Amino acid sequence: MNLFDAARACLDAASPEGKVAATFAAAESFERDELAIPEDAPAPGAIRMPGRPERPLLVHPRDLPKRGLGTPEGRAAFVHAIAHIEFNAIDLAWDAVYRFRGLPREFYADWVEVARDEARHFELLRARLQQLGHDYGDFDAHNGLWEMAEKTAHDGLARMALVPRVLEARGLDVTPGMIVKLRAMGDADTVAILEVILREEVAHVAAGSRWFRWYCERVGVEPRSTFRALLAEYARAVLYGPFNIEARAAAGFDEDELAALSQYAG
Repeated sequence: MNLFDAARACLDAASPEGKVAATFAAAESFERDELAIPEDAPAPGAIRMPGRPERPLLVHPRDLPKRGLGTPEGRAAFVHAIAHIEFNAIDLAWDAVYRFRGLPREFYADWVEVARDEARHFELLRARLQQLGHDYGDFDAHNGLWEMAEKTAHDGLARMALVPRVLEARGLDVTPGMIVKLRAMGDADTVAILEVILREEVAHVAAGSRWFRWYCERVGVEPRSTFRALLAEYARAVLYGPFNIEARAAAGFDEDELAALSQYAG
């Protein structure tokens, strides 16, 4: 099995346990240099939808009920929503590995490591959800992250700009506020998990920044204007503030890009 085969197997795994186990196994094999990266690999096959469990039911975001953190059900629904994001993020990382061919080994190493981190985050959140008397799949969820993966499947430059630097970077913006609220409610266990995720997601978004600029250099386009154009084309509906300027700067956003975001600060 080569790296692309291993990535596809992780994408195809349907159960949470299977996807996490396959991810850890593939990441360890890659780390041991057991997965070749063939230069003559055929083009990737289409993936309409990665392997998913039957639940959660995927609905339009507007159909998700609004729940406050003040009730046990609301707290569990919040943890479930974050777990769902992390579960999707496993697939997003593996899709980057599987879909984009002929790239430096460092590209694949970055996204394999991201996949492993996301699987670990999902496990932490699922365990917390179980402590709260629920499990992954107990609440409805949406498919926004994978829909953006489909929209950018044709272009690694757009993928690096829009998935790590827009959708995943949203976590950098909202997580600090959630930590403050949960700490005030005395939920130290969830806070500890979110602090780990926030710290490690900075590095994930930074990988997106790094490879976005690499792609821009390869095709000879200017990164700042390209990012602004991609935001306008793809991200108007999903990009809104306020933004965590400090975390985004640490994740590779420069002053011009941060200024471009200001028009969405709302």
